[in-house]
Amino acid sequence: MEKVKIEAFKVIGISVRTTNENGQSAKDIGELWNKFMSEGILNKIPNKVDNTIYSIYTDYESDHLKPYTIILGCKVENFDAIPEGMTAKTFNTGNYTKFVLKGDLTKGAVFAEWSKIWEMDLQRTYTADFEVYGKKAQNPANAEVDIFVAIKEI
Repeated sequence: MEKVKIEAFKVIGISVRTTNENGQSAKDIGELWNKFMSEGILNKIPNKVDNTIYSIYTDYESDHLKPYTIILGCKVENFDAIPEGMTAKTFNTGNYTKFVLKGDLTKGAVFAEWSKIWEMDLQRTYTADFEVYGKKAQNPANAEVDIFVAIKEI
């Protein structure tokens, strides 16, 4: 766990509004990932910086117990072309606590890590938290994923 400052960035991807209540987010996020992979969304995102996938939690109603939006997409250079059905959003510069998750993504490793994060006293801002699926996440059974949680100060 380390504290870092992330500069502003732009993302284009697909999104859904969900909540952690009654297991709804597990269903919605699973369906969003399925759509992202099965419809080849990665290849449809224009002006990508690279092929790293970002899973971003934003537009929180209040905290992690209330509704929020998840965007699954990639960092982009600009919003010159936004495909129909996709979401474009700019995220401001912010302070984050970085967690490095190592484990089997097919066995709930991401949810398990978030369960631990939710119990921590992190002084969260609930602006935008995100997971980064880069080269080290190519093998889901033995992946490394960076998780960034927005905090008030470094």
